[in-house]
Amino acid sequence: METILRLISSDSTHPGTFVLFLGVALAVTAFPVLARVLAELKLINTKIGRIAMSSALVNDICAWVLLALAIALAETSSSSLTSVWVILSSAAFVVVCIFLVRPAIMWMVRRTPEGEPFSDFYICLILTGVMISGFITDAIGTHSVFGAFVFGLIIPNGPLGVTLIEKLEDSVSGLLLPLFFAISGLKTDVRQVGDFKVWRNLMLVIILACSGKVAGTTAVAYFYNMPIREGITLGLLMNTKGLVEMIVLNVGKDQKVIDDASFSIMVISALIMTGLIAPLVTAIYRPARRSVAYKRRTIQKSKPDAELKVLTCIHTPRNVPTIINLLEASHPTRRSPICVYVLHLVELTGRASAMLIVHNTRKSGRPALNRTQAQSDHIINAFENYEQHALTGSVSVQPLTAISPYNSMHEDICHLAQEKRVAFIIIPFHKQQTVDGGMESTNPAFRTINQNLLANAPCSVGILVDRGLSGSTRLAANQVSHNIAVLFFGGPDDREALAYALRMSEHPTITVTVMRFIPGDDASRAATVEPSREPGDPRVLTVITDAEQDKQLDEEYINDFRSKTTNSESITYTERIVNNGEETVASIRAIETVHDLYIVGRGQGMISPLTAGLTDWSECPELGAIGDMLASSDFAATSSVLVVQQYVGLGPQHESPATPDSPTAPDLDEQLNAGLHQQRQQPGKGQNAFNL
Repeated sequence: METILRLISSDSTHPGTFVLFLGVALAVTAFPVLARVLAELKLINTKIGRIAMSSALVNDICAWVLLALAIALAETSSSSLTSVWVILSSAAFVVVCIFLVRPAIMWMVRRTPEGEPFSDFYICLILTGVMISGFITDAIGTHSVFGAFVFGLIIPNGPLGVTLIEKLEDSVSGLLLPLFFAISGLKTDVRQVGDFKVWRNLMLVIILACSGKVAGTTAVAYFYNMPIREGITLGLLMNTKGLVEMIVLNVGKDQKVIDDASFSIMVISALIMTGLIAPLVTAIYRPARRSVAYKRRTIQKSKPDAELKVLTCIHTPRNVPTIINLLEASHPTRRSPICVYVLHLVELTGRASAMLIVHNTRKSGRPALNRTQAQSDHIINAFENYEQHALTGSVSVQPLTAISPYNSMHEDICHLAQEKRVAFIIIPFHKQQTVDGGMESTNPAFRTINQNLLANAPCSVGILVDRGLSGSTRLAANQVSHNIAVLFFGGPDDREALAYALRMSEHPTITVTVMRFIPGDDASRAATVEPSREPGDPRVLTVITDAEQDKQLDEEYINDFRSKTTNSESITYTERIVNNGEETVASIRAIETVHDLYIVGRGQGMISPLTAGLTDWSECPELGAIGDMLASSDFAATSSVLVVQQYVGLGPQHESPATPDSPTAPDLDEQLNAGLHQQRQQPGKGQNAFNL
């Protein structure tokens, strides 16, 4: 080690001061860069991600203290008495900032009325204080960056800090920070690293710096009974470099502690180490999310006297009234309560990091800090109001916010649903109703989220086409009055839709009409397999077998449904015989009663002559043939639509040894439904995101 230090250090540098600067530069972990790496690797909400972020935060604080000490020693290396004076003066400066400057800033905060913006005079005064602090610490002999850092620490969290960030972030991050890195790049002389001897030194620095952190972190992780693989991963994450190390190196170069060759070696080593972190962590640590073994992933499997867990996804406050009215129509009671996880979906934009925020009850009257939080506040307040006015003990609400890119947002939804053991996910349709009754797309990315969610969800999913269920306001429990229609064609999705309607029918002011469509003689004679397949193809037998099993399950469930609702005046059961898709459409359009909500199964993977030809004209295949027709602009403009897809487990093509829904003695429905999953996969989406 002494040989390496002698090779990369300057001859005129005091060895102790150089070692201190080198140690700070190699030991520091860049907190912002680490947060971005964890967000990209989807580890920020995991246990190892939380440990890494906490460690990096403590590391950053220690690095700034050691930097101040290193600067003091570098400035006064010739006189130990002066060095002590610099350290004491720096400590006195910190004390003055905490006990004099911070109370003055708090006084400014109190003088500003709540909800009102801070005056420009206060903002200018604080920015002037930043420059004065830098000047004082520079005069003391520490460095101007230390004074600015301490001044930033004493500014209280809250509206003032957010205001300063909003006013300065664009100019600092968009202009000053790139200039700082550009200047650092100009100071880096790559020609100094052209010699083989220097390259050897560079490799030794990188290997020793990384291995030291990895070895130390792994030893501590082993001591606390963490897996060795997680310890190595944590050690690699601690080698993330960024702004703080560049500040240390630039200060060391300005203080003549680090020469040009050493500076170039350290800058290049920082780039190499940071660039290798993500691929190394991806190769070493592949966290297969722990499968949460829970059986009741569907409404049909949920016990009638048990809690029903529902995850509702919200894009904008406009989605709130209809979803709350739908939840109220689900008839939550003390015997069968509903636990609602409200997830506000926010697109990751700018330089923010992906995260999942769990909201607690916010203080009344506290102003929102930005537009996204204002929307979240409206959503949270609406659902908390719903919880307060619901029957005591019947509804519990947990609000959350997911901030992530749209292309991976479904992963956050699925992970949350699996972690919370949710049975049903409700997500809005990507189109909304216009003033003239038509349907227009709000954001094409919403449709991608829905499609990915249908392909990867660990439980049943319902896509809600909002046409104003009972208007644009939330109704109280005693004001809810809906006419609900269930269109039953057969299959697991339709059985799930009927199970949800059965729960709704228990509400005293809701009427449910179940219309079962039965194939006529012509439809029964129609082919149920694809004509391109040969009669001897074993896949034909599979399709026929699955169809017969589905018919058996349909008959059993319909019979059970009718036996449970024989004496119910709120349920009307009718059967309609049709032979093809044209007669099906005509029969649906001939319904005279105006219904507030249609509940239909998606019907994915089902081959039925009753919907033949409808899929050819489907604008939104994710809704299924019937759901797409009901959601089209030329259908009833006042009826909302809920398209349900039932979770049927993993298919045999995944060849997984076990699934959470595979108990020792599975019941008949699970045995039969397990074979249907192969038909339900959309092209290009055959692999489930949760290979459990």
